[in-house]
Amino acid sequence: MQGRVLAINTGSTSTKIGYSADGNMVFEQNLVHSVSDLSRYSSVMAQDLMRKDAITDFLSEKGIPLSDIDIVMARAGLITPVETGVYEVNAAMRRALVESRNGVHACNLSGLIADEIAWEINEARRAAGKPASCRAYIADAAMADEMLPEAKVGGLPEFPRRALCHALNSRAMVRRYARDHGTDYMSLTAIVAHMGGGTSVTLHRGGKIIDTNDAHGGDGPLSAERAGTVPGFPLVEMCFSGKMTKEQVKKRLVGGGGAVAWFGTNDFREILKMASSGDRKAATFIDGYCLSVAKYIAGLSADVCGKVDAIILTGGIAHSAAMMSAIADRISFIAPVAVYPGENELESLADNGYRVLSGEFDVKTYSGSEGD
Repeated sequence: MQGRVLAINTGSTSTKIGYSADGNMVFEQNLVHSVSDLSRYSSVMAQDLMRKDAITDFLSEKGIPLSDIDIVMARAGLITPVETGVYEVNAAMRRALVESRNGVHACNLSGLIADEIAWEINEARRAAGKPASCRAYIADAAMADEMLPEAKVGGLPEFPRRALCHALNSRAMVRRYARDHGTDYMSLTAIVAHMGGGTSVTLHRGGKIIDTNDAHGGDGPLSAERAGTVPGFPLVEMCFSGKMTKEQVKKRLVGGGGAVAWFGTNDFREILKMASSGDRKAATFIDGYCLSVAKYIAGLSADVCGKVDAIILTGGIAHSAAMMSAIADRISFIAPVAVYPGENELESLADNGYRVLSGEFDVKTYSGSEGD
């Protein structure tokens, strides 16, 4: 693989970047933004220039000329629902990201910053006498919508089920499984459970994600900091109790739910230590978490009548061998289970970038309408 790829993944308090040369990851760096730095801005979306400068300053310190970079890959923000794949950042996408049409999140900055850096790269390339051919792209948006029509049906017509999942890492892990097992990616039917701050479970068939949960909107398994699906009546009582605002209720479900609600921490390592020290509440919670994920995996297998080739467990929590074993024990009757710990999003972005450079991928055009 030829070329140099810059990958960008913006989070709430940091910006992760990866730089690859000829298919090899040269470095990954987590640029942490202090509370005092972030507090100077009225909103997350106002931080774009500060974060862009942090990236270009770091590249300069590493001695990497901007003119050397061939392509900039960005984590996809909360744009309108689209098919999976690679999209060039264009004016319609910039508007969707700036307006935060489907929610405000730091990930919305990634595409904007990538586009601005690509512009700077082209200016540097012109000055160096090189073709100004650098472009910015996103890959596998979290709101990738390829769900089966029947999977979108909810109990109320006004509440259809929607997709919001870890599409980027999940698809990359299915490709990795296919490589590891000498199987064609497009022929695989696989279920992927990505377990991090949120938990998304995705069903992949023919290269598409045909069913999943809304991991950011209160649907699916419980997680480190999200409540997952909760009983409706108690939730209604909470909303009308007069004790919490709408924003406080949302924060309770996403950000303050799951392990945070039970133990005040989103770090499963701490809860595992508590459990190993004899804390029965912590041990029961760990068992409950594993059961919650296993139930959702088993549920998605019904979409394909149980005909699943592989189940893949990934994300930060997948580093716990004990927890992965507990989940595998419950669902290995469905299909073989593979564990790929960690969040490999920078590598996934770089891989997508090289596929674009090689011409393997057809880059899609974002129009701003649902179902691009």
